[in-house]
Amino acid sequence: MTMNPDWLLNHFEQISEAPDAVPRLRRFILDLAVRGKLVEQNPADEPASELLKRIRAEKQEHAGRRSCTEQRPFEVDETETPFEIPESWEWVKATEPAVVISDKGKKVQTKDVLEFGEFPVVDQGKVLIRGYCNDVQKVTRVSGPIIVFGDHTRETKLIDFDFVVGADGVKMLKPIEVNPAYYFLALQWVPLDSRGYARHFKLLRASRFPLPPLAEQHRIVAKVDELMALCDEFEAAQAKREKRRDRLVAATLHGLNNGDGSPEPGTRPTFEGSARFYFNHLPRLTTRPEHIRQLRQTILNLAVRGKLVEQNPEDEPASELLKRIEQEKARLVKAGEVRKEKPFPPIDEYGTLFDLPASWRWVPIRKVTVDRGQKIPRKNFSYVDVSAIDKERGLIASTQVLTPDVAPSRARKIVRKGDVIYSCVRPYLLNIAVIEEEFKPEPIVSTAFAVLNGLGLVLPRYLWLVLRSPFFVDCVEGKMRGQAYPAINDGDFAILPFPLPPLAEQHRIVAKVDELMALCDELETRIAETSNIRRRLLEATLHEALKGGI
Repeated sequence: MTMNPDWLLNHFEQISEAPDAVPRLRRFILDLAVRGKLVEQNPADEPASELLKRIRAEKQEHAGRRSCTEQRPFEVDETETPFEIPESWEWVKATEPAVVISDKGKKVQTKDVLEFGEFPVVDQGKVLIRGYCNDVQKVTRVSGPIIVFGDHTRETKLIDFDFVVGADGVKMLKPIEVNPAYYFLALQWVPLDSRGYARHFKLLRASRFPLPPLAEQHRIVAKVDELMALCDEFEAAQAKREKRRDRLVAATLHGLNNGDGSPEPGTRPTFEGSARFYFNHLPRLTTRPEHIRQLRQTILNLAVRGKLVEQNPEDEPASELLKRIEQEKARLVKAGEVRKEKPFPPIDEYGTLFDLPASWRWVPIRKVTVDRGQKIPRKNFSYVDVSAIDKERGLIASTQVLTPDVAPSRARKIVRKGDVIYSCVRPYLLNIAVIEEEFKPEPIVSTAFAVLNGLGLVLPRYLWLVLRSPFFVDCVEGKMRGQAYPAINDGDFAILPFPLPPLAEQHRIVAKVDELMALCDELETRIAETSNIRRRLLEATLHEALKGGI
């Protein structure tokens, strides 16, 4: 059984959409190569056992040379082999068909690597050439291809040019009596468990791989090159397809954001119809969830711009709602429940962010919300921190009950049912939650949170979606200060722009956002299920090929 380009062409279309399809296919090609299933065996080939004799004889000649450090004799490994190989092949230690070349005194430190220079620097990183060096005394001269193995990284490179060894962790193997390209692909196949940044060369020395006759090695390398070139074409086609999908998704979302697609001139575009069209066609456009995340942002963006639901002329306008909010805040101040606020600066400057419907108003966020204040805990309390927030749903997932003696010093902001808590510190900006239940004992959050209550006149869920919206995140980011953990202070937060719709429209917006986010959830589930099906199809197809189905 052999694998050929026709098989790849016939099967790749049905498996190409699986996650990591091309990398998995490359690995599969290596699997076939080292199992003797990639090309036909030729009975006339000199068997690998004879080749192995020559390898061991030449290694004896290399023993004692100062340029080589590999001198230990190899013993035949009698342990059980992981799979059967052709009769003319042999299992060998991974470093047996090579000698280790010494790099003593020739390494160049990372800080000394140049951007331009005469000799390329090769280290254990992923890139082939790290930089350059001009020190001729450090150059490793290459008369034939050698293998560079990353002791820490497990990266394997085939080098056929003079170079300088970079930094630490590089092992150089000079193949003897074998095709260097086959040896390279065999070492790429050798499974080595990751030990993080620990050493891996000992694991390589203890590993084995199948060694074919020399003539077959050449045939295998030619076939691998042919198939890997096809993989390159598949990868390029995939990238082109994904780029085309990205452009189409971006154009669709741009249209939604900008109100394109009105059925008739002068009429409002139907977002729901456009969104459902998007949902129905997205599975054909992408296999990734990134576009769903972009769609969620689009939904929030439209919600806070008044483009998600129709305005109703019968609704009480936001200007009247604002008066009621001011009256309620005055009542709370008089009752001693909240402190009197300083006058807010004019909001006119925020009108340039984007246009709002006529019934809406731009206001400072603290003009329409209150914070009940702070206190030092005197009794047991439910502590809410960022790890307790389900930020995707905007809810408190869990709390921990603490006693005052173990209370964090910043745990002193009281929260109640109906409050919205907002983390003012990066990287936790989207740790936003609505307090939807009464906690016992009393819940308290860190002073790193802003606590907002809309007094029943700004819905908690509407507050939540504004806080998550792209424009509001940008506003916060622009006011943050600090290096390690940038944050926005209470004063700057208080005057951030807030788009206030009529209360009745807030209800409609929240209901529509919930409906569309549920559709996003369904689509994400569908994409995940489709990815799993494609992954299973890929694995089943490759497994069948390994058993002899090609």
